[in-house]
Amino acid sequence: SKASIEDILKTLKSPENLDSRDVVVGVPAVYLGYVRDNLPQHIGVAGQNCYKAAKGAFTGETSADMIKDVNCKWVILGHSERRHVFNETDALVADKVEYALQTGLKVIYCIGEKLEEREGNLTNDVVSRQMQAIIGKIPDSKWSEVVLA
Repeated sequence: SKASIEDILKTLKSPENLDSRDVVVGVPAVYLGYVRDNLPQHIGVAGQNCYKAAKGAFTGETSADMIKDVNCKWVILGHSERRHVFNETDALVADKVEYALQTGLKVIYCIGEKLEEREGNLTNDVVSRQMQAIIGKIPDSKWSEVVLA
């Protein structure tokens, strides 16, 4: 809600949070512009998802250009809910990462296993698979614009 966002904005703007730390907040698409307009520029604002194409019949999707249009420079991709609730494959997420970087966004790339995969000692396999999906999609010059989460 906008009220909860106001509380978060107050916390982020407090003097003790204005030091040399790099801070990026992920925001629902409908609040991106509002949050960007109400935070100091040194605090990054990230969309919580974007699609792999600029335009087309993708009702309800947020494009990288929409995120950039409200002066946000980051996007979160590969979040566990997107992978498991919306069945986003490693290949689709990799395409999203590639496209977001091509448009000039920086990417927070979420990797990790589900509980049952961890309990089955599959963590390394899952993370390796997720990383392999993006390795060929990201030029060496763009890795500095990717944060692994």
